[in-house]
Amino acid sequence: MPTRDPQPNLLLVGFMGTGKSTLGRLLARRWRRPLVDTDEVVERLAGKSIPEIFAQEGEAAFRAKEREVVESHLPASGAVISCGGGLVVPEGMAALVASKGVVVTLFASPEAVLRRTQGKSNRPLLEGEDPEARIRALMAEREKAYLACGTAVYTDGRTLPQLADAVERIYRREARGR
Repeated sequence: MPTRDPQPNLLLVGFMGTGKSTLGRLLARRWRRPLVDTDEVVERLAGKSIPEIFAQEGEAAFRAKEREVVESHLPASGAVISCGGGLVVPEGMAALVASKGVVVTLFASPEAVLRRTQGKSNRPLLEGEDPEARIRALMAEREKAYLACGTAVYTDGRTLPQLADAVERIYRREARGR
C-alpha cells in the first residue's frame, strides 16, 4: 500500500452481484481499514430496508438518499467503500464518486450475476418473472456509466484472492497519482 497519509479511499462500483461487498470486506480486513457499504448507510439513515424504500418511496427517492450518502456521509480517506449497484448511474454521480477516492468498477456476466443474486430478497430491481432479462437490460442501460467510472475488473472465473490482488495493484497505481 502507498505510504503517504492519508491514503485515498477505494470505492468499488458496478452492477449488483459483481462482488463489491465480498471483495470490499476482504480488502478492508487485509488493509486494516474500515469498510463502508453505501446501501447499509442508506438503510441506517432512512430507518428502513432498501426494498421498503423502493416500495414506499420509489427508486428516485432511493437514488436521492444514495447521493446524500456520497456527498455527506463517507470518510474523506482511508476506507474501503462498497457502492450500491446503481449509485453511479444518475447524472453527476460518477464524477462525485471519483472525487471521493480511487474507483474500481467490477463487471460480471449476466449469468454470473443471476447465479449470485438468486434467492436474495433485497434486490427490488430484479423482482418479476424474468430476472435474467432484467439483468441484461439494466446492464446494457448502465454500461456506459460503469465504464466511465474507474478501471474495469472482470470477476468471472477469478477467485476472491485473485480479484483482491488485481484491485490492490490498480489501487497502488492510481493512489500514487493522487
